[in-house]
Amino acid sequence: MVQTAFSAALFGLEAIPVRVEVAIRRGTPMIGIVGLAPSAARECRERFRSAASQLCLRIPGLRITVNLAPADLRKEGAAFDLPVAVAVLAAAGHVPGGRVSRWGFVGELGLDGTIRSVRGALPIALRFGRMRDLEGLIVPEANLRETRPASDLQVLGAGSLGQVLSFLRGEAKLIAAGEAPGPTVPAASHESDFGEIAGQGTAKRALEIAAAGGHNVLLRGAPGVGKTMLARALPTILPPLTRQEALEATAVHSVAGRLPAGAGLLEGRPFRAPHHTITIAGLVGGGAPVRPGEISLAHRGVLFLDELTEFRAAALEALRQPLEEGAVWITRAGSQVRYPARFLMVAAMNPCRCGRLTEVDRSCDCDPAAVRRHAARLSAPLLDRIDMCVDVPAIEWSVLRAGPGKSESPAMRVRVRTARARATRRFGRAPLLNARLPPRAIRDHCQLGPEADAILQQASSAFGLSARACHRVLRVSRTIADLGAAGPVRCEHVAEALQFRVRVLTS
Repeated sequence: MVQTAFSAALFGLEAIPVRVEVAIRRGTPMIGIVGLAPSAARECRERFRSAASQLCLRIPGLRITVNLAPADLRKEGAAFDLPVAVAVLAAAGHVPGGRVSRWGFVGELGLDGTIRSVRGALPIALRFGRMRDLEGLIVPEANLRETRPASDLQVLGAGSLGQVLSFLRGEAKLIAAGEAPGPTVPAASHESDFGEIAGQGTAKRALEIAAAGGHNVLLRGAPGVGKTMLARALPTILPPLTRQEALEATAVHSVAGRLPAGAGLLEGRPFRAPHHTITIAGLVGGGAPVRPGEISLAHRGVLFLDELTEFRAAALEALRQPLEEGAVWITRAGSQVRYPARFLMVAAMNPCRCGRLTEVDRSCDCDPAAVRRHAARLSAPLLDRIDMCVDVPAIEWSVLRAGPGKSESPAMRVRVRTARARATRRFGRAPLLNARLPPRAIRDHCQLGPEADAILQQASSAFGLSARACHRVLRVSRTIADLGAAGPVRCEHVAEALQFRVRVLTS
């Protein structure tokens, strides 16, 4: 007789059900696990032996074979510890086998029998919610709160293997997802306010436009002028996550193992600021096993790239496709994994090595060749995907001495939400940011009058704007018009958008 239980393997953000099959027969005493990576199988076997001995459970001195089907699906990690242990103990007669086969299990076993958190509990619970032949899913207590959105499935949390066995025997109950305590880690908060930043009205205006339309921004200025403070204040004017966006963002963090134990759905928009020494795999995803990168961890939030020119050229070029498609595909031999990467990118850089090229006092001492080499670190195709560039000047002491002004972020957030609401009503469906308008929608919603068309025509000829650049100017113009409560896009909207675009071309 073959004893079965169910678990799941992660393939990108998708959870694929896995059938755990156990057969006990005469032969050389051993526990063989097939269908799992060799090193993971060895580790799983040893953790199970230790956990079972802590509970004084006797494992039959027979040949025990564990198969994880489908066998051709590569499985990594320790999430199979619990289903393997339960299935083997059911086959040995320690718990009712009929009940085990109607439940799903995920969890890592400690040597003392405790059950530790695993990656991807949320996507696994959502996938099991569509399997009508299962009674429910048992997960580690630390993962229980994140599974609450799986309302179609009974999800229970356990802290030890002994608790799971007692539940399966009908001797005890496990805590349900709806009864899980609140998060043990406070939600991330962005306490910066644009009012704390002295001056920089042009940069604040650009970031408000970026927040309203989802446009990518490059901040350019000398060291210490407030570029980082401006970028970190941006999340304070973004609207809160919708439920669907929260599910997507939380699933990415869960699969990456970045969701704190005891945390539920993400409440604030992600803000990721990787160091410029990051590798390509760390930025866009990859590794062995494959993990989401920083651009996916910033999904539905903000990706801040400080000191942009110091990043590896290959890493920056790898951003080009995700910036266009909102997703990244990672291909390995025989498989291809997709991670979402729909983020708002804010980058900051110095205009030259000394950083004073754009200052009014012309104090830059870099020679022209050094300035050109510095600018050449950013390729034209990458710059073409940046909607706006803002020069952030130094602030005089008389402005700094006045100290922080009144709070500005709440009023900016209201204007951003109002502009996004106008765009939603115009498109007549789920929120679609102006930065993501397809060409057909640009033609329908960004029509220009004769004067505005003439301005764009002249700028296109003078600066050699590509078709992509022209479309980005129109998208930014549409957002500026939405912020101004205007219907059609007028010449002043195009002119302001072109001012930001010209700075991109001269970076």
